[in-house]
Amino acid sequence: MASEGFFSIVGEKLLIFAIMNAILHRLLFPVFTLFKVCAMNLYVGNLSYQMTDDDLHNAFSAYGEVSSAKIIMDRETGRSKGFGFVEMPNDDEGQEAIKGLDGTDVGGRNIKVNEARPRTDAPRAPRY
Repeated sequence: MASEGFFSIVGEKLLIFAIMNAILHRLLFPVFTLFKVCAMNLYVGNLSYQMTDDDLHNAFSAYGEVSSAKIIMDRETGRSKGFGFVEMPNDDEGQEAIKGLDGTDVGGRNIKVNEARPRTDAPRAPRY
């Protein structure tokens, strides 16, 4: 049958692609790790509800370059949830920001600053 020939050709092509992908990954992965960008993602808690993304950015920019600063907002009310995340491209500057800002008064509240933990794929509670 003609379809058997077609599927065997497609199967061969997929197998070759998978093998080449595995070889390239094994060869190039060590090279990419040499050029790892050392960015630090920081969790910032106990923020004032009036604080803006720009205010957060300005507070951390005293310790180095800030790639992004984002306060997490409630979807339903549009109000701040009182925490946010700051990304700094340099690990050393991120550590200095943690040492310098953790427990200090920013916007009338003592903020909590630490390295953000990676997000887990845990199931979320249903929204009603």
